[in-house]
Amino acid sequence: MKKKWWLAGMTCLLVHAGAHAQSSVTLYGAADAGINFLSNTGGSHAWQFADGAFQPNELGFRGIEDLGGGNRALFVLENGYHLGTGQLNQGGALFGRQAYVGLGNSLGTLTFGIQYDFALDFTALFNTSAYGSGYGVHLGNFDRQGGARLQNAVKFVSNAYHGLVVGAMYSFSNRAGDFHSGSAWSSGFSYTMGPFAAGGNYTRLNSPSGLGAIDPYAAMGVTSMLGQTVATAGPNGTVTDLYSATPFPVESQSIYGIGASWTIDKLVFAGDFSDTVFKGFGRTSSLRVYEPGIRYLLSPATTLIAAYQYSTFEGHHWHEAALSAHYLLSKRTELYASVDWMRASEGVDAVIGYSFTPSSSRNQTATRIAMKHTW
Repeated sequence: MKKKWWLAGMTCLLVHAGAHAQSSVTLYGAADAGINFLSNTGGSHAWQFADGAFQPNELGFRGIEDLGGGNRALFVLENGYHLGTGQLNQGGALFGRQAYVGLGNSLGTLTFGIQYDFALDFTALFNTSAYGSGYGVHLGNFDRQGGARLQNAVKFVSNAYHGLVVGAMYSFSNRAGDFHSGSAWSSGFSYTMGPFAAGGNYTRLNSPSGLGAIDPYAAMGVTSMLGQTVATAGPNGTVTDLYSATPFPVESQSIYGIGASWTIDKLVFAGDFSDTVFKGFGRTSSLRVYEPGIRYLLSPATTLIAAYQYSTFEGHHWHEAALSAHYLLSKRTELYASVDWMRASEGVDAVIGYSFTPSSSRNQTATRIAMKHTW
C-alpha cells in the first residue's frame, strides 16, 4: 500500500514539474502478453499465460531540464511489472529496471544509478533471435545481451562523432573492506555509416552475486561447471538444482561481444559473436555463441524474422533456431507469433534463453502468440 500511494504522489509531482517550460517529464511504458506452448518443461508439456517476453512490461518517468549553454539535467525512474498478477518485477523493487540521474552536454551524458551495461546498449542490436519472441536471447543470457543491469553505477556515453559512439561505466560493490568483490565495469562502442552498423562491448563482473548471480543448471541445463557438480538426477529422473537458491561462486565473468548488420532495401542481415569467460576453482571455461540472422519487411506493417544460434561450452554444444512474424496494428500496438527450437548435446537438458524450466530431454520448443502495446 505504501508503494501504491508513493507512486501516485510521484506521478502528481512529475506532471506538475512538466508544466514548466524549461523542463519536460514524460510518462512512458509497455505492456506485452500472450500464450505459450512448451513442448517439454520439467518433463511435461505446458500451456502458459506469459507476459513481458518480447517487450518487458515497464512503467517509467523520463525527465530533462535545460540548464542553458547546451547543458541539461536528466533522470529516469523505471519499474517492471507482471500483467498476469500486477506484481512488481526485480524482487519487488519500485524502480528496479532503471533509476538514475545525470548531466549531459555537447560531449555526452554522465549518469549515476542502476543502469544497463553496454552488452545491451551496443551489442544486443545484432541478436536477431531476440527480435522474434524475446526468448531467443543467447544461452543463459550470460553475455547479458538480453538486458542486465549494474547497480551503484557511474556511466558515460559520448555523443555521436561521425557515426561513432563510445561509452564506459563502473559499478561499485559498496562493500566495506572489499572494494573488488561485487564490483563490475563495462565499455563499448557503436558505429553507423549508411546501411552499415556495428557495435561491441567488454564487460567484467567480479565475484558476481545479486543481479549477476549464476545458476548453471537453470540457465544452461548442464550438471557440472568449472569441474563442480551443479545438479544431480535421482533414480526417477527428478533433477536437484544445487544452486537454485544460492549463486554458483565464480571469481569473475568476462564478456566479449561484437556484432554488425547491413541493410539492403527491406532486408537486414545481422551477425554477432560473444565469448563469456568464467574463472573459478582454479579453472577457466568459455561460453561462445555464434549467430547469423535476417529481418525482412514484407509490408509496411509486417516483418518476418529468422535466426540461428550455435553455442559451445565445456565440450557441450547447442543448436537453436527462431522464426517469427510481427504485424503492426498501429505505431504503438502489434501482434506477433513465434517459434523457438533448441537441441542440446547428449547429457544436457535443453532450456531456451533463461525463461523456462529445463526440458527433461535434449530438445525444447516454445511457441508463442501475443501482443504488445507501448505508450
